[in-house]
Amino acid sequence: MAQRVVVTLSDDIDGGEAAETVAFGLDGKMYEIDLNDANAKKLRKALAPYLAAGRKLTGKAAAGAAVNTVAYKHTALAPDPAAVRAWAQSNKMDVPARGRIPKRVYEAFRAAS
Repeated sequence: MAQRVVVTLSDDIDGGEAAETVAFGLDGKMYEIDLNDANAKKLRKALAPYLAAGRKLTGKAAAGAAVNTVAYKHTALAPDPAAVRAWAQSNKMDVPARGRIPKRVYEAFRAAS
């Protein structure tokens, strides 16, 4: 036996039949709303000045990652923390014996290299 499934979208504003689902984001959250052609046009018209003035996000930022943060992580390209710590100690820089090495120490190490 075959089945046929029909999905009908209802306009979330006026309850009539919707023509499309519109996705948008605000305050770091993504939303979807089903709208008919007229209501979709009204939404786009209302958002147009903000879209024109805003910056388009791409990649992880568009997917909801923090926008104004920079993550530093140890990679094969980053200097070895033990070498940085030893260099800092030999140059009489204040560096903790264990734990996180301050960014200023890494910057001084790179500048001296």
